[in-house]
Amino acid sequence: MKRILLLFSFVTLITSLSAQNIQLHYDLGEGRKFFTSTVEMFRPDKYGSTFFFIDMDYSSDERNVDNGISLGYWEIARAFKWNETQMIMPRVEYNGGVFKLDGDLPWVPIENCWLAGVEHSWASADFSKIFTLQGNYKYIKDKEDASFQITAVWTIQMLENKLTFTGFADFWKEEMNWGTSTTDFRLLTEPQLWYNFNSHFAVGSEVEIGSNFVGDKVNVCPTLAIKATF
Repeated sequence: MKRILLLFSFVTLITSLSAQNIQLHYDLGEGRKFFTSTVEMFRPDKYGSTFFFIDMDYSSDERNVDNGISLGYWEIARAFKWNETQMIMPRVEYNGGVFKLDGDLPWVPIENCWLAGVEHSWASADFSKIFTLQGNYKYIKDKEDASFQITAVWTIQMLENKLTFTGFADFWKEEMNWGTSTTDFRLLTEPQLWYNFNSHFAVGSEVEIGSNFVGDKVNVCPTLAIKATF
């Protein structure tokens, strides 16, 4: 449930569109079976746009957390513009959080990450198809001084906006030691499919697919979800 509204960054060129939504997912992945809430906000202004999201996992049998929050994570990003026809926008971003590896152990920090780069968006004439590509320098505190991250974000509106296919894909450099193996690159993508009852309420599903994201393997974790947009 990450950066879903960044795909709308192109609208800062033409309008004052803003959007906020709250999602609740039930994770069906192996060994997971917990709820995750996501709060997202995208808001443009005459100088660019601001986006953030906050994820929280609620309990996890796999991690021996049977009551309360087992993960808290957030990202905030700012894109900059200086005229109404600008197509490539400089951007900065921060990521960080904490999680419980085991309910009997202290909180484990998710390293502070700072990113800086550029983004560009493409859209169909009716804006029913949108694609945003970002290239970033990435600094991971106490771990990677000169990493990179490439992010793609997309949305496709179908059936007169009744169906929305949206998502993101992140590919970045980060050395990870999984005990028996070491990896240098990580991939995470989270496509979502929503059925929109109206402009404020939707039901759908997300599939989190990670390579070297949780262990040195490919993980596939589907969810069932509801979303309210304000």
